[in-house]
Parts: sequence; structure tokens; C-alpha cells
Amino acid sequence: MTAANNEHRIAGPRLIAIVGPFQSGKTSLLEGILARGGGLARQGAVRDGTTVGDSSQEARSHAMSVEPNVASIDYMGDRLTFFDCPGSIEFIHDMRPALPVCDAAIVVCEADPRKIPALQVILRELEELGLPRILFLNKIDQAGGSLRETLEMLQPASRTPLLLRQIPVWENGVATGFVDLALERAFLYRESAPSEVIEMPAGVMQEEKHARYSMLEKLADYDDALMEQLLSDLDPPKDLVFDDLARELREGQVVPVLIGSATEGHGVTRLLKAVRHEAPGIGHTRLRLGVDDSGPALAQVIRTVHTAHGGKLSLSRVLRGAFGDGVTVINSRGIEERIGGLARLTGSSSAKIGRAEEGDTVAFARLENLATGDRFAEGKTAPAPADLPPAPPPTQAFAIKVKDRKDEVRLAAALAKLCEEDPALSFVQDAEMSEMKLLGQGEMHLRVTQERLSDRFGVTIHTHKPTVAYRETIRDKVTVRGRHKKQSGGHGQFGDVVVEVGPRARGEGFAFDETVHGGSVPRQYFSSVEAGARDATARGPLGFPVVDIAVTLTDGSYHTVDSSDMAFRAAARIALDEAMAKARPVLLEPILSVTIYVPSDALARASALVSARRGQILGFEGREGWKGWEALRALIPEAEIGDLIIELRSATSGVGAFETKFDHLAELTGKTADHVVEQRRAANANG
Repeated sequence: MTAANNEHRIAGPRLIAIVGPFQSGKTSLLEGILARGGGLARQGAVRDGTTVGDSSQEARSHAMSVEPNVASIDYMGDRLTFFDCPGSIEFIHDMRPALPVCDAAIVVCEADPRKIPALQVILRELEELGLPRILFLNKIDQAGGSLRETLEMLQPASRTPLLLRQIPVWENGVATGFVDLALERAFLYRESAPSEVIEMPAGVMQEEKHARYSMLEKLADYDDALMEQLLSDLDPPKDLVFDDLARELREGQVVPVLIGSATEGHGVTRLLKAVRHEAPGIGHTRLRLGVDDSGPALAQVIRTVHTAHGGKLSLSRVLRGAFGDGVTVINSRGIEERIGGLARLTGSSSAKIGRAEEGDTVAFARLENLATGDRFAEGKTAPAPADLPPAPPPTQAFAIKVKDRKDEVRLAAALAKLCEEDPALSFVQDAEMSEMKLLGQGEMHLRVTQERLSDRFGVTIHTHKPTVAYRETIRDKVTVRGRHKKQSGGHGQFGDVVVEVGPRARGEGFAFDETVHGGSVPRQYFSSVEAGARDATARGPLGFPVVDIAVTLTDGSYHTVDSSDMAFRAAARIALDEAMAKARPVLLEPILSVTIYVPSDALARASALVSARRGQILGFEGREGWKGWEALRALIPEAEIGDLIIELRSATSGVGAFETKFDHLAELTGKTADHVVEQRRAANANG
């Protein structure tokens, strides 16, 4: 880096996201960054459970990231904060509140074709946000084949050209170092230490010249001055090259590719220097977000954490100005609160600070009315809300029940806190089925939630498949008489009705009419008859709510003394119970409209999953804006959806997804229907 280029380097705190497919090495990279940046005395290892990130009991037990990790270093005079995001598709939503306010992202990947779809999913989100990104090709010590072939394999995942910044130095098939194409220097990897500058090995000189020229050609696509120098066979000055690298990264014209091994700490120092010298700062991030440079101090919450002793913490990026401890702030909904403390987080530990500067990423304590994604400002004027995507729709649900009934109140409070921490998690109380449902992004997401309830809140729950909301209707039209007569001294009870009951078209619901002549049933009792008929539809002869029937009151009789609203309501219930049993009742099951998104090479496997679940394929088409992906449209019974996401992700290297909505009710017959009815009758008999 030349002196001239240093003058234009962006200074100040930076927030950098670390993202990438599952098990690509993100947690190891964060550990290497902390070790190289002076934040750790010694680099820990994921396999040993000694990393700063993934320190929670759930992460350690599953050997995977199940929540974001944040840590900061002061590197060469600049504070760099890293937001390490989970790579599993079930937890990838945790990165979305943070990405918009990050300055850049490090995308960790490896030379594994099976992970290309997952890489594409992640890069797609970064591209749509316009977030500058650097690709760190990890596990270079395990890579086979040429780097050029690897880049050709990775390029389809990115709509932006990948720009190779480094090439490896090989010795006996092992990557022992690398050449930085911008610096034109060779480096030798050293164990647990920064790489050492060495003389350019003779065996890579020719490859270095070719790779460097290719890099400059791509940069020149966006720089006429550089193109002119290349056409004139002039070697451009390094400060021009570095300025172009920084500008084209910032403007999203290229994605620089650096190489290394996170577990060995190889290539981490050069990555840090690239971030420090080339990643944009808070000014560019404000511009991308449409936030003015001037105005009261402003921050945005990127994660909410409930701690055992410190209460609620709102991890936030300071977009403008500075905040001091004890200052009163106002959120986007106009609610004022007082900051109850400031802290800098490193994994699961925290250190109190007195002030949060512009660009800082710190935890604000005891702001109870803030939620993830909220903005808050100093002063009396509520800031405009942030433009954030909605939480992803759930893909799986568990019905849950506390092991000990005395924990029911604690369960609701614990779930409220967990849902505040994780907007992709939700729970609902299903009054009809008398069960609470926990909804999330997949089996592991829900299992981890179950573990957190036990580990953090001491609440043990049992889970089972949610009950499907079956319905029933009738096939025939029948006419029946219902009579309610009771004499018990004094005024008795008398109601007598004749009703015609028949089916309606699917989705038309319940209808009531009357064709009474001659006053056989006084008009004042018509509404009671209708109410009694509706009462009867709460549970039909098969044991389920009844839908899509028409009830017509045609005749009846009354008693001048003993007839009443209650008596006619009871008579109507009696008539409907008998009518529905005679009218050939049939079970109805809910059918969902499902759109499944998969890579094109997994379309056949996805289609087989639909067919195996009694589904009807309606068609498929290319997923709009997604090269190499398909959108499969189908109708699938709700009863078959339960664990679809598990098999779908297994068939698509973890990236398959789907969206559902209710479509219609369809008749269910045969052994499947018999089994459902038997289960319901057993449940009703047990209480």
C-alpha cells in the first residue's frame, strides 16, 4: 500500500458480516481474525469447543452455529467489528437484520460443488442489498484441482464477476503460501503467525503475470485510464490499482477473491488488510440506506439478546453521531427510553463502555421497547423506521406441552423472549385444537428452541405433530323432524321442527332459510332454530366441525305455554344431529397450495417428494431472477406437509424452500379417512 493510497483510505469503525454456507469455516475465520488482530492470545478450534464464537451450549452440543456471534478488534488503529452469521439454512435468517447496516461482507466458501446452491442463496441476498463483498476461498490446504477451475465453478453463484486477488504457491501438492497479485509479492504461510514475505518463486512467475493481467483487465472494464495503460503495455502504478480495487468493491462491480485456511490462520492477515484498506465505511453505508449525514445521533438494532443477569441487550450499529450512557432516546414508534448502559460484546462476554461513537457496533442495555430492526435516535423526534424484509414464513411446526403444568406461565414468558431474539420463531395458541404450536424454519431450529427453553429458562416441553384441522360435510339432502319435550313441574319445554338439510358447494359455508307456512313455528323462534343448527355443526357424526351445508326450516309445532327460544334451539340441534348422520357424512381435509424452490438438478427429486405425499403437481417454471433454479407449483394435503422441509433439504444440499397457503378442502375417503376418524373418536372419548 503506497503512501498516496493511505491518504484516501477510509478510517473509523467498520462492521463486517461473515457469511457463507454451512460448515464453510466462518467460526474458524472469526477465531483467526481475533488471533491475528490481537483479540486473542491463542486461536481456538471448533473441534475442541474452544472458540469465542459458538460458545452457547446448543452450538457446542450440535457442533454448528445456531446464532450470530459478534467480536471486535482494534487493528492498525481502526476498530473492526465482525458479525459472524450461521450458515445453516435454518438459521440464516439471523443475518438479515444486520446485513443492511454492515459496511461489507466476507463470504466464506470452499471448492465444493455441493455447496454452490447455498453460496448462490447467500450471494443473492448481498447483491440485492448492494452490500460490498469479498470472497474468502477457505480450506485452500485441502483444495484439489486448479484455482482457475474452482473460480469457474463458483462464478455461476455470483451475478457479479469474481476477481482473483491471490494465487497459491504449491509445493508437493500442498499450498505453502500465496502471491498477492495487487502487491506483486509472494508470502510463505507460517504456523500461528502472519505470513512471511519471500522472493517470488520461479515456478509461479509466469502464472502470476497471467493472473495479474487478468485481474487488471477486469478492473479496467470500469476504469478507462487503467484500460488505456494496459493497451499501451504500461504497468499501472500500485496506488491506482488499489484505488480501483476499493472503488469497484464499494460500487459492487467486482467481488475480490482471497484464499487461505481459517483453521490454520493462513491468509487472515492479508484479508484483514484488504478489509481495512478497501472496505467502505459508515458514510457509504448511510448513503446506501438513504440516511442523512447530519441530524441527531441515530442507531439501528441488529440483534436482541436476553441475558441471565444483565437483562435485555439491543446490539445496535450507530449510523450517525454518538450516544452516551444514560441518554434518553426515542424509537420509530415515538416511545422514549433511557439508555441503561453500553457494552462491547465479544462472543458471550461483554465489557462496559461509556460512549458509542459513530460507526460503532455496541450493546445498549435496558431499552425494553426496542425490537430487532428498530431505529432509535437522540432527541424528541422519532426517526423514520428501517426498511427491512419481513420474517421468513415458517416451514415446520411442533405442537408443544409443558411437562409440568405449573410451568405454563413461565413457558409463555420464555417463548416471548425467544421470539423477540429470533423474529423467525413464533408461537400460536390454537383454541380449536386446544394446543400451542411453535413455528420455525425447520426441525433443528425448533429443537434448538426446545433446548434453550430447558437450558436457559428451566422449562421442559414435550412435542408432537400438530393436529390437522379436518372438517366434514354431507353428500345427500334429507328431511328430519327434531322434537325437544320436557316436563318437570310448572312450565315445561317444547320445541318441534322439521328441517331440510343438504350439501352446498365447497367453500360456500353455512346457510339458513325458512319456508314455514301457517305459523306452525312462530317467527320469533326462527333465530333460535338457526342458532341450534349452528350449534350442531360444531361436531358432526365423524367428530369434526361441519361445513358447507344448507338448513331450511320447513315445518314444526309449538306450545303456547311451554315453547321457548331454548326449547327450539335444542330441537334444532336434535334434528341436525340426526340429519347429518343420515346424509352420508364425508371427511374433508385441508389442501395447501405449495410453491417449492429448488436448484434445477433437484427438480426430479422434489417432484417425487410431492407425489409421495399425495400431492398434485400443477407445473413448474424457472424461478424468476434465479439462474439454475426452478419453482414447482403443487397442491399437497396439510397432513403431508409436516416434515416435508426435512426431506426437501436433504434432496437439495440444504437449500430447498417452500411457501404454502390454504387452497381448499377436499374429500378424504378410504383407509386414511377411517384412521383419522378413529383417532378423533378416541381423542373425544378420552376427554
